[in-house]
Amino acid sequence: VSGGEPKAIDGTLSVMVGGKKQTFDKYYDLLMVMAGSVVYVGDLGSGNVAKLANQVIVALNIAAVSEAMTLAKKMGSTVLDAKAPMMLEHNFKPGFRIELHIKDLNNALNASHAVNAALPLTAQVMEIMQSLKADGNEKDDHSAIVKFYEKISEVSVEK
Repeated sequence: VSGGEPKAIDGTLSVMVGGKKQTFDKYYDLLMVMAGSVVYVGDLGSGNVAKLANQVIVALNIAAVSEAMTLAKKMGSTVLDAKAPMMLEHNFKPGFRIELHIKDLNNALNASHAVNAALPLTAQVMEIMQSLKADGNEKDDHSAIVKFYEKISEVSVEK
């Protein structure tokens, strides 16, 4: 399941399902009651793999935006103002908490290690999130990754 609390509340979660196709077909309509999309992704365990891959993409994208925003702020540019309003407003009300993303990235890293697949960027983002957790930000939305970049760059991107 992907989409965080906001999508759960409005019933538009993305559900990635692994298992027997006939079981998926049987429960598809039921899943659609709480989801905006329900996709069959393969055998048992495939839904989890799809979820973990999605979480890697989400974490790396937020980290990339955070880096870009701190650079833009340091350079006096406002080009990213419209791209990340939560970061700019320092509104870190959780949609998907850092502590939950840590759990998912830990699962992704463990899964990658089990099959000898290196995920160096994911490991780095995990360390960024661990640093945020150590600073007491684990209940914040994962967009609070920007706080790490603000700290190491000695700048605030807040408007």
